Amino acid sequence: MSEYQYYEFAAVDQPLSKQQQAELRALSSRATISASGFHNEYHWGDLKGDPLDWMKQYFDAHVYSANWASCRFMLRLPKKAFDKSVVAAFTGDAFSATATAQHWILDWSFDDDSGELGRFYTQEDGPGWLARLLPLRDELLRGDTRPLYLGWLARLCGCELDDEDEEPPLPAGLRQLSQAQAALAEFLELDPDLLAVAAAASADLPASRDIERSAKDWAEQMPVAELRAAMAQLVAGQGRDVERIMRARHMAWQSSQTSMGGSAAPARTVAQIEEGRGAAEQLRLAREREQEAARLARQQAEHAKHLAKVALRADAIWCEIDQTLKDGNGAAYGKAFTAVSELAQALETAGRRDEFRRGLVRLLSTHGGRPAWVARLAKAGLM
Repeated sequence: MSEYQYYEFAAVDQPLSKQQQAELRALSSRATISASGFHNEYHWGDLKGDPLDWMKQYFDAHVYSANWASCRFMLRLPKKAFDKSVVAAFTGDAFSATATAQHWILDWSFDDDSGELGRFYTQEDGPGWLARLLPLRDELLRGDTRPLYLGWLARLCGCELDDEDEEPPLPAGLRQLSQAQAALAEFLELDPDLLAVAAAASADLPASRDIERSAKDWAEQMPVAELRAAMAQLVAGQGRDVERIMRARHMAWQSSQTSMGGSAAPARTVAQIEEGRGAAEQLRLAREREQEAARLARQQAEHAKHLAKVALRADAIWCEIDQTLKDGNGAAYGKAFTAVSELAQALETAGRRDEFRRGLVRLLSTHGGRPAWVARLAKAGLM
């Protein structure tokens, strides 16, 4: 199997200048380069540069995949998007963060040590991932920490954590992942049972009407000066920053209103999360069996409807088989055999077995001298 590596980068907040595109072209003569990004596949050789350095200098997002079962996803966000303490609670090796003067570079990665994932070995894995994962950037900029928690869970799945380590702050909505968050879980090959255990303790996202009602109550007690400052930021094009900050402040206010002085549920340890994996697996397998049984039932019902339609057309189908056999070649015999077999099943199901026998006798009176055709019928037990 030949080597395969895929690199894709995207510039989101600011397009690449002509000079920057020229700098990248000097490093790759074959890549597709535009003001919005870079992508290339390598079947020999490698990228002439460090992806992390490119993220620091040029890009806001990056996806990498190689057929030795390694993949990586990076996002660059303004440093003001998250406090250092927030980022530090989630990060380690499989999910890390690099700080620059202006940005956080978040780095999710996965390596398949088992060598069993056909995703890497039977197909070119890279194309399409960045489009699916890029919405995570906007979610993070709006204060959604679920992608950070999924990164921590990747560390857990990668056996990076100790039993006594505690989980980071648990975000709401882990049972209601966005499409991009579900794609991240897929990209990182997260254990679905561990994800289910983690999500079981996660609160549901509030309904839109409840958020609106709560936000209205909160806004009414906000100082007028702060509201005016937020409006000025919106007009100045800083809408995402305002949304992130205000969401965080609203959530803090909401928490203070609902807690009534009570203490929050303690963070679980890795060992406690691991303990729930077996039960989650049994639930998942039972659910999959139910889904498979339902799928088979639908399939059988559809097949029964089809056979009923075939039985209604029995006379016409006999004529079609007769015409097909007149071609006298292997392809015609195969097509006719398929039609006869289906007709036999349809008439058997309809309680018209004798009718099938009479029809087959009539057919053989015309085409019984075709040894290859008759041999197929005999082998299938239709004669």
